[in-house]
Amino acid sequence: HVTTPTPILVGKVGAVFWVRVEGRGTFQNSVPVKQVLRNMMEDGVRNFVVDLERCPLMDSTFLGTLTGAALNLRELGGGQLSILNANQRNQQLMTSLGLDYILEVDKDGTAWPAERAQAVAQLALCPESLDSPCKEAQSENVLDAHQTLAEVSDENECRFRDVIDFLKRERSAATSG
Repeated sequence: HVTTPTPILVGKVGAVFWVRVEGRGTFQNSVPVKQVLRNMMEDGVRNFVVDLERCPLMDSTFLGTLTGAALNLRELGGGQLSILNANQRNQQLMTSLGLDYILEVDKDGTAWPAERAQAVAQLALCPESLDSPCKEAQSENVLDAHQTLAEVSDENECRFRDVIDFLKRERSAATSG
């Protein structure tokens, strides 16, 4: 039973690049999200919004992908990655992983007010999500995302150590085979 990845809607709204997750944020749709965020950063965009209004749940890979993007912005010397409309479950997840210090979580719904209305009208399907990433790209991204989360805190390092070890072993088995 193969589930199709959740659609990701993206678009430029004023000076902000908007990403809207239409369903669960998972390892399956984190590769296109990572790709589009990276492309936009290369084009000089520094303000990103990830709109989770229709996202009931995110897995650790998706969270690690967002965290990695926020850390990239810091390396580039500024900008922000704002999380909008996160439900309580997603907020708790970000807080428990210590990501609320890295991601700008808009808890009271006041960030980017003018852009919010425009965003809904202007978004289109993320171009990268049209071609599903190959298994290698997906595995690589899952490993990357978990390493990013592990670097955030010692607690996360303990939490994700087994996953990271497993993924590294899986990768070396694939490359030596």
